[in-house]
Amino acid sequence: MDNTKGHQIVQNFSTPAWFREWPNPTVPAVTAAVYVVWREGQLIYAGMSGRNIEKQQHRKKYGLVTRLESHAKGRLSGDQFNVYVANRFVVPGLTAKQQSQMSAGSLTLDILTRQYILQYFHYQYLIVGHSKEAFAIERLCQAGYIFNQKPYLNPIASSPSVSDRQILQAFLDKSSC
Repeated sequence: MDNTKGHQIVQNFSTPAWFREWPNPTVPAVTAAVYVVWREGQLIYAGMSGRNIEKQQHRKKYGLVTRLESHAKGRLSGDQFNVYVANRFVVPGLTAKQQSQMSAGSLTLDILTRQYILQYFHYQYLIVGHSKEAFAIERLCQAGYIFNQKPYLNPIASSPSVSDRQILQAFLDKSSC
């Protein structure tokens, strides 16, 4: 698979930022975006934010900023990334003491998930103009087309569609103007 276009878009992603340094003043208050989460060079997760951004411009905060903020908080309720992190990284490493503290109510999985995210993960993002672009580029990231590796937590098995690659090409054409 020729992914020259995938390599071209990598340079458009933001510089890496640690979740432990949240909030990040460079993240726009209202925007659609694709974002990726890393741990020591391994792509952990690829996501998008800003569904229906075209109808949300009146809000004070929407899209990327609220999604990354949710991830940084570590709460499992309503956040699929945090659920994945808890299930795949945190729970397998629980000590007997932590399990006892959780049984007693003095420790929660939310707290441990937040600590894990803040300690190990950093992210990058790519601002896009429309949610259609965000969905397409997210799928390309999940398929391994953009970073030459699939995300550990949410890979997709399918090859990039012609439609997604066309959307990427149009995005790149627009960005280079």
